[in-house]
Amino acid sequence: MFIDRAKIYVRGGSGGPGCLSFRREKYIPKGGPDGGNGGRGGNVIFTVSPSVKTLYDVRFHPHIRAGNGAPGEPSHRFGRDGKDLKVLVPPGTMVYTEEGELLADLYGENDFYIAAKGGRGGRGNAAFLSNSNRAPYIRELGEPGEELTLILELKLIADVGLIGLPNAGKSTLLSVLSRANPKIAAYPFTTIEPNLGAVVSERGFSFVVADLPGLIEGASRGTGLGDRFLKHAERNRLLVHLVDMGAVEGRDPVDDYRVIQKELSHYDETLAEKTFLVVANKMDVTGADENLKRFKESLGIDPFPVSAATQEGIKELKNHIITALEALPPVTVKIPEKIIVYEDKRKFTLSKEDDVFFVDGVYIRKTIQMTDFHLEASVRRCTDIMEKIGIFQALKEAGAREGDTVVVAGSYEFFYRAD
Repeated sequence: MFIDRAKIYVRGGSGGPGCLSFRREKYIPKGGPDGGNGGRGGNVIFTVSPSVKTLYDVRFHPHIRAGNGAPGEPSHRFGRDGKDLKVLVPPGTMVYTEEGELLADLYGENDFYIAAKGGRGGRGNAAFLSNSNRAPYIRELGEPGEELTLILELKLIADVGLIGLPNAGKSTLLSVLSRANPKIAAYPFTTIEPNLGAVVSERGFSFVVADLPGLIEGASRGTGLGDRFLKHAERNRLLVHLVDMGAVEGRDPVDDYRVIQKELSHYDETLAEKTFLVVANKMDVTGADENLKRFKESLGIDPFPVSAATQEGIKELKNHIITALEALPPVTVKIPEKIIVYEDKRKFTLSKEDDVFFVDGVYIRKTIQMTDFHLEASVRRCTDIMEKIGIFQALKEAGAREGDTVVVAGSYEFFYRAD
């Protein structure tokens, strides 16, 4: 089954908690803190693999989570890092946010993208040792990993794309050019998903051909699922426009050609400007010669005549395609540059709903998540951080009164005290 779109949920591994431990050995009365740090959470990484052809696996296994970091241990032993989870995707996979922002375009072999980063491991009490605190009774919990909903979309990577109206003979041509075995039948829309075939010439030159289905009038607007398949033509170096010159379906070859060219330009003007080769198929059918002559006179185009059914002209067509490909540069992918704005992560937002104040921000959220509220020293440290970044002052200026409820980072609730 050909799957070219998937909605998935990725989550990086959580960092391991730090260890709260003191060295206790005979004859060493002041061993001091020796709790190690927790391990880092694993990352979720998308990696391109040419052996993967569709998004089938991720479509039907959409919940993807990397390994968690291990807790820190006594004797200054750090926890083991969580295992990264590598997700193999086909070449041409594009990664989007739910809002449609392009995050990555994985085109070349071994391209990769870290989709969800693992959380930092929490620090053990040995990390809090200082001249003023020789026996810190404090530790950090591990930071949760990133959690995202992503949209994956596949645009096939092929050297040659076969386009044309239904029953123009694209699947038959693919089968005689390569060793592919697409479904072939005498009715429209036999092919409902793209087919790929590898072609190797006598002199060793190889290229990949894609049979792109669903192209009819209105395809650029979604008719016949055409918009789903037109996107695959964007990554082709050469388009081969197959025209049914035998008019087997009772259509006019001149009109057929114009319909497809119009849909290409409506979908994306760059598609209509691509290098393409017009091929007149079904030249073995009675009346094809007359249609070919009229086609040349009407459009001023000299198509390459073949018969995929009898394989007449196929060898010459293959050599013609190879010559065209040798003159074309490889497809390049351009990802829009992002303007990165660095902001102070200590910034926070303060809002009020009824009699409840809500405080949130990147830095304070991370601080809350990594605070062990079972330890008094950890709570005191968290409170000190809130004071230093100005949360208490902001509450005072916002009119908070003694006993008002304050919710920090959506999870930590306390009562405001003026002192």
